Formats: sequence, structure tokens, C-alpha cells
Amino acid sequence: MASIGKTKGGKGTLYYIQLSPGEHSQRPIIRLGKCTKNDAVSTRVHIENLVRNRKSGVAIPVTTAEWLENLPGVFRERLEKLGLAASQVSKQSSLADWVRGYIKRRPDVKEATRRKWRDVEDKLNTFFRGSLIGEITVQQAKSFRVYLQTTVNLGENTIRRHIGITRQFFNSAVDAELITKNPFRGQPVSVRANESRFFYVTPEIAEKVLAACPNAEWRLIFGLARYGGLRCPSEVVALKWTDIDFEKQRFTVHASKTEHHGDGGIRVVPIFPELKPLFQDAFDNAPEGAVYCVHRCNGQWSNLGALLSKIVKRAGLELWPKLMQNLRSTRETELFKLTGGNIKAVCSWIGNSPEVAMQHYAQVTDADYREAAKMTIIGQAEQALQNPMQQAAKSCRTASHEPSDDTDVSLCVCETKPQDATGCDDMQKGGNWAMRDLNPRHPACKAGIT
Repeated sequence: MASIGKTKGGKGTLYYIQLSPGEHSQRPIIRLGKCTKNDAVSTRVHIENLVRNRKSGVAIPVTTAEWLENLPGVFRERLEKLGLAASQVSKQSSLADWVRGYIKRRPDVKEATRRKWRDVEDKLNTFFRGSLIGEITVQQAKSFRVYLQTTVNLGENTIRRHIGITRQFFNSAVDAELITKNPFRGQPVSVRANESRFFYVTPEIAEKVLAACPNAEWRLIFGLARYGGLRCPSEVVALKWTDIDFEKQRFTVHASKTEHHGDGGIRVVPIFPELKPLFQDAFDNAPEGAVYCVHRCNGQWSNLGALLSKIVKRAGLELWPKLMQNLRSTRETELFKLTGGNIKAVCSWIGNSPEVAMQHYAQVTDADYREAAKMTIIGQAEQALQNPMQQAAKSCRTASHEPSDDTDVSLCVCETKPQDATGCDDMQKGGNWAMRDLNPRHPACKAGIT
């Protein structure tokens, strides 16, 4: 008979079930996590029913079958590895069934990730309609990539992300021993910087968009993306009024994308001068009791991009390549210049690493080229000013220089003292001999400067 045990930790009392030697020779432990004692007892009953089914072929009670059907994926896989439950898929499973089951068995990921997975799932089902997962070849995997590029018309980086997710689906099938190798293995999945989709949203453009926004809340949404560098919509819609410290002129951002990092995805951003009036205006117009700065979203993910597109067009502007990400990229590029290249501070405010910032965010703008041109002009001007002085010094060192009769010589600088300076008012200065009020015809002053 299986036994119930418990441990105490930071999350409270955690229960587990350990099989007896008669049930399993290795007496494995099946951890239940945080649950009530009654739940642990009920789970033990179901597991014992599964053990009897495996050993003697006794039919599984309906209640146990229903319990097994609704188990989380990770727990179900544990029972499958112990031989207590049959695999939910077979080697003849269709790709559609496997991918759908994989997504269902992953309740541990965020909803935003699940949306991306379902998007890839739809494209896989369209291309590999009715195919068994074990029948897909390397050549078909390559054809799927071509399909994404030509028929679906996705960009290279988006294709790489789709292939990466697809490869994840197939890797899980390899782990489940449904297939022996992943046909998508070897295809490039790392995202590269695509400078052709960079766009610098100038302050002039930003002002036009702000003027076209219908209300204070929308002005704040756009301002947080353009002047705060926040990820939109995830970080913008999650911002609460309690996160805003008007006194210290800063606000706290909670990034769901990086909450698994050591800092928990929390960073503090200054209330930049451009943001201060936007915050104040939105606060003054917020309904009483509002919790979130963007009250219309109430902290939930929202497709703000479609609405912002309409606002940009209303402002009489063309949509830039990456509507939200270009705003964030623009602000990081701008902050690098405003802080004199303080990478640590800027990356801390924006919430990315220097490597990511340099590869995917920092832009070279038209202003940079204009400044470089100015520097070239200045350098040429300085060179032009130096040339006459260099020519004068060269003439001074030329012993054969012979002033003409009408030369008005007022100064002559020679590197060495003339052997015959009689009749000249000479003095040593800075290692050179300076001869003033010279007679142009004096034999000792033939190196005069005209």
C-alpha cells in the first residue's frame, strides 16, 4: 500500500506519495506539491487503482479515469514514466494532436507565450494538414520554412522564431520517444538585427502623434512607449498609479517578460521631462478609484497596436516598420546621446542588456551623419588654418630664402642662431632666435619671412 508523507518548506506543507515495494521495486516518490491532506489521500486512492490495473489488469474506476484525464501535463508524464498511465499519444499520432496536447500540458507558461504557440500551431496545421508526426521529413521541414517566407510572407526574424517554436514541439516528441530525430534540427533560429526595419521616431513626429491622440490616457500610452521606453502593451498596461512616485520623479516598471530574472523583472525609471505633463494630465483625468494608469485596459493585455495605427494615420503620418518596438528603440538611442553614452544607466532604465541594446535597439540616425559631416568640415577648416603657419615655418628654415628689395620684414624666426647677427636686434625665445627690425639686405638675415 502506498504511503503519504509530507515536508515543510517556504511554501508551507508539501505532500508526496511513496509506493511500497510490492507496488514498485524502486519505491519511487510521487510529489504532489502544495495541497490539502484530503487531496493527498484521494490521490493515493487513484494511484493504487492504477497500480492494480498495471499488475492484474483490473479495470480503472470511472472516477480514476476522469481524474487521470484532467491531470496537469507534468504530473501525468511522471505517472507515464512509472508505467502507471498509458501515453496520451502514440507513434501514429498526427502532428495536430501532438502540438495541441503539448500546449495543453504546459500550464506553466504565460498566456502571451501560449498565444505565440497557437499561432505557430495554426500555420503547422495548414501546411502539414493530416500528417503524422513520424512521417515529416527534413525536406518537408525545409519546405515549411519556404512556405512561411513566400506564402505567409513573414520576415526573416519572425520565421526564425516560428521555426524555433516548431523545433520545441518536435524536441518534446523526441523526448517522448515518438520520433527518433527532429526534422527541424539545424535550421537557423537565432534572431538577427534587421537594420532595414529600424526607424527613428523624431520628436517632431512624436508631437504630431500626441496631438492626434483622442485623450490624456492615449497620450500617456504613447508617451510611455516613446519617452519612457516601455514595452507596449505588456509593461504599459501593467503600470499602476501606486508605481508612480511624483515626489522622487521616478516610477517602477514590472516586466512580465523578464520576471524570471534575478531582479524579478522590476526596474525603476526616471519621470523624464517629456513624461511629467503626460502623467499629470492622465492622473487628473483618471476616474475615481482607478488602479491602473491605463484604466481602459485594467491591467489586461490589449491590442493597442491596432488603435495606435489609426492614431498615426490620423496625424497624417505613414506607419513605421515596427510600430511599438521602434518607439522603444528610438528612446534608447536618444538616451545614449543624452547621457553621454552611459550604457549602464540607460540599459537599466530600458530593461535590456548592453548586448541586446547594441544589436537590436541602438540606431545610427540622420543627425549622426550630419554631425559627422560637420566634424569633417571643422577638421578641414583647422587644417586650412594650420597650413599657412606650416609654410611659414618651412620658409624660415630655408637658407636660400632671399627677400626682395621691397619686402617689409618685421619678424624672422630661425631654429639656429645666425653666425653673423651683427647689427640685428636678436633675442632667444623658446629655443629659437627671433630677430626683429631686420634689414632685408643684411647678409645674416636672409631667412626673413615675407
